[in-house]
Amino acid sequence: MRIGGLASGMDIDSLVSNLMKAERMPLDKLTQKKQWTEWQKDSYRDLNLLLSELRTSASNLRFQSSYNPYSITSSNPEIATGTATANATPGNYSITVKQLADSAKLNSVSSLGKQSTDLVQAGSLTITTEKGTATITTDGKETYADLAKKIAGAVNSNGESLGLRANFDQTTSRFFLSTKEIGPNTKIDISGGLADHLMGGTAGSYSAQGKDAQLDLKGSDGNNIPIMGFASNVVPINGMNINLMKAEPGTTVNFTIQSDTESTFTAIKGFVEKYNEVIEKIQTKITEPQYRDFPPLTDEQKEAMSEKEIELWEEKAMSGLLRGDQMLQNTLNSLRQALMDPVQGIANGEIQLLSQIGINTGDYRQGGKLFIDETKLKQALQDKPDEVMNLFTKNTVSGSGVGDRLYKELQTSIKRLGDRAGTPGTLVDNSALSKRIREMNDEIRTWQDRLGRVENRYWTQFTAMEKAMNQMNQQSLWMQQSLFGGK
Repeated sequence: MRIGGLASGMDIDSLVSNLMKAERMPLDKLTQKKQWTEWQKDSYRDLNLLLSELRTSASNLRFQSSYNPYSITSSNPEIATGTATANATPGNYSITVKQLADSAKLNSVSSLGKQSTDLVQAGSLTITTEKGTATITTDGKETYADLAKKIAGAVNSNGESLGLRANFDQTTSRFFLSTKEIGPNTKIDISGGLADHLMGGTAGSYSAQGKDAQLDLKGSDGNNIPIMGFASNVVPINGMNINLMKAEPGTTVNFTIQSDTESTFTAIKGFVEKYNEVIEKIQTKITEPQYRDFPPLTDEQKEAMSEKEIELWEEKAMSGLLRGDQMLQNTLNSLRQALMDPVQGIANGEIQLLSQIGINTGDYRQGGKLFIDETKLKQALQDKPDEVMNLFTKNTVSGSGVGDRLYKELQTSIKRLGDRAGTPGTLVDNSALSKRIREMNDEIRTWQDRLGRVENRYWTQFTAMEKAMNQMNQQSLWMQQSLFGGK
């Protein structure tokens, strides 16, 4: 039981409260330190997320497909379309599509006069594709639709699918079989008594084979060059990928390959803009001022302030969380070096530096932001597309291109930041700052328990004092009444 100064006339509540303020000072400092550490961790993680986004942007710079300097147009997209690779040669080309690649197909030669729900006669058939052989049996209790499903699910001796599609068509009362894959290597062979019934014939066995893609390419001498044997309707020819849409014998499709620097220019410029955005934010973080007279506010301090006052205070308290951070400074240095060092292994006289295509760094105080001479970059893409591609994508024992170097440095920096403050989106966080925050939480709980005991001790002492003073007051009153007898 706590007695609040009835006997002594003192404000015991205020006395204990003031005493506890002094006792709580180490806890308040620890709580403020924890809040500062949490802010710092969040700041690291925000930058880590930005670096991850930059890594995604930089990833494409490593691959030759990102530097395709050519575009291709088709005179008849309904027949064939195409894409040009980095190995294409500008010019005009003509093709004639003679045949599309197709699957192996079998179907009943005549109507079976049945419905899909009718029962199939008992019997068996053996079916073979390029993937193996299976025997299908029916006991006379299965419907035509059931048999189609059984054939479609047929597997070889190893339990692997034969890769078939099977359907009994209600409208025509016929069975239709085909392989899932296309090309000249696909096949269907069926035999057995049930095969005759399903095919509507008497041959005993039935076979079909897939088709390859066939086309003629008109050469520089004006003669047609036969191209065949492809198990796909996308046919690679002389740096082009021709996508065959329809076979129209005798119809010629003209393709025009021409230089296309705009897409590559846009990709490089987009990366530079993203890079500068990230660099500016890191540079801001490591140079912004730190206000040591504005530590994080305690709950008690916040209660005495308005929302606006809290906002202004915390704006200064959160400034400079990463000021002078050496790890972030090293990140800026390593990224700048990855971008601006010459690429080893490129022949003398060819492009080895970003500066040779119009990309340079600015003042070091800007953290190494990049600046583009757009005219020079476009000219390099126009005149030396292969050398620009090599500058970014080279990957040999003697040296790595700018894209690969940058990607690896970003990977390293992201891991370092993750080790320090954790990675956004991960479920388990064993980073250094998270461990320290957990330790401080344990310390805070220990302090809270200790302060609870200290406050109880103060109250016990003041309560004992109040009881003693109350007893003394009662004795004094008794003595006064005894001595003076109420006179």
